[in-house]
Amino acid sequence: MMYRGGVRLFSTLTARTASTEAAARILAGQTNRHLSTFLVRAPVLGLRNRSTLALGGEKEQQREENVQTTGAAVAGGSGNNDEKRIVSYWGVEAPKVNKDDGSEWKWSCFRPWEAYEADLSIDLKKHHAPTTFSDKMAFWTVKSLRWPTDLFFQRRYGCRAMMLETVAAVPGMVGGMLLHCKSLRRFEHSGGWIKALLEEAENERMHLMTFMEVAKPKWYERALVFAVQGVFFNAYFLGYLISPKFAHRMVGYLEEEAIHSYTEFLKELDKGNIENVPAPAIATDYWRLPPNSTLKDVVLVVRADEAHHRDVNHYASDIHYQGRQLRESPAPLGYH
Repeated sequence: MMYRGGVRLFSTLTARTASTEAAARILAGQTNRHLSTFLVRAPVLGLRNRSTLALGGEKEQQREENVQTTGAAVAGGSGNNDEKRIVSYWGVEAPKVNKDDGSEWKWSCFRPWEAYEADLSIDLKKHHAPTTFSDKMAFWTVKSLRWPTDLFFQRRYGCRAMMLETVAAVPGMVGGMLLHCKSLRRFEHSGGWIKALLEEAENERMHLMTFMEVAKPKWYERALVFAVQGVFFNAYFLGYLISPKFAHRMVGYLEEEAIHSYTEFLKELDKGNIENVPAPAIATDYWRLPPNSTLKDVVLVVRADEAHHRDVNHYASDIHYQGRQLRESPAPLGYH
């Protein structure tokens, strides 16, 4: 036993010593004979390590193949495109949502619990009379923006509404973003105003998603959206940094103009100058409208939303005029 153990021990030491000497000779620039000796012996020493690495690579490859196979089976098992689902290594999976009647919910841009019934009883004639210099500047800024809009769109209220919503969805996002950053910097709550402004932005975006189904924009109208949104976003961003009370007041007046535009839209529908087509399916689900609703019903609920946004922004501006912060007054969450 001592003899056999000694032989194995010394043979291992000899192999290691020989390989070390061979490596030293290579580094020292020895002959090709020494190089061949090293190349023959070196792989033997690293055999176990390489086999472990290879085994790990095979396991990783096998795991990826299993994921791909499972994904293919789920995606193509039933042959129904609606049931195709992506299997993620991270375990993230989009849940299936159903309506109250059990039918499948087909919208991914919003969920059933985000739908609501618009309050059509809101006062549409409210107006904040500008008294201070800041109010007057906000009022006439909005009035000056209306002139080129009237000139470009004239009575094409479908396209006009689409353009209006691409702009109206910006202030809520900008205000919510800046309040979010302010809350992080100062380690303070926002009073719910971050969520309220983001709700406003999302609601305006859903207006756009609705009117996209009604008015198909032309290429130059899409190009105009790029230009107007780029200018307005940066201008409003700077305006909100300088004076939040001015920014909210301007949005309040902007919403007053939106109410006026949708009122004119309704008049054209009543006159028959614009066809009162069935309401888009996305609008029916978002505002919980009856199945037989028309475009007029959609314009009515959108106009009511704009009136709520008018009230929220004028209210926010009034808070600033009183020398207070928005967080000191709870935000009207859910007040579309």
